[in-house]
Amino acid sequence: MKMMVINGPNLNMLGIREPEIYGKTSYGDLERYIEDYAAKRNWEAIVLQSNSEGEIIDYIHHALGSCEAIVINPGAYTHYSYAIYDALLTVGLPSIEVHISNIHTRDAFRHKSVTAPACIGQICGLGFRGYTLAMDYLMEEVEKNDKACSNR
Repeated sequence: MKMMVINGPNLNMLGIREPEIYGKTSYGDLERYIEDYAAKRNWEAIVLQSNSEGEIIDYIHHALGSCEAIVINPGAYTHYSYAIYDALLTVGLPSIEVHISNIHTRDAFRHKSVTAPACIGQICGLGFRGYTLAMDYLMEEVEKNDKACSNR
């Protein structure tokens, strides 16, 4: 089974960008962490990053029919991209929004997410661990639903 993990603007700069908030670990390290975590659970994680809203929407559209779930860190698009919100609703895949930092303890404009309502839930402030917690939840949900369907 496959899960798409989508990262938005500036996440490619992890390890460089505000290390006091995001840490010193690189984006490449995050990719490997997610891919290895999924592989140990017999899943495949397709990890993508873009600084472009349109490309993120294309990734979400591509997930339909190729993946069972989505983990998304929309970065700054979290706070104003109704287009990403619409894309998540359109594909209808179980999705969880993740943020490395706690967006609720930062600048006031970061407290509101317009994309989270299109997701099952939101995890923030737990660093890279937020991704694996989201993945665990989605894997369990998909596998539970798969078993329910196969028992019919």
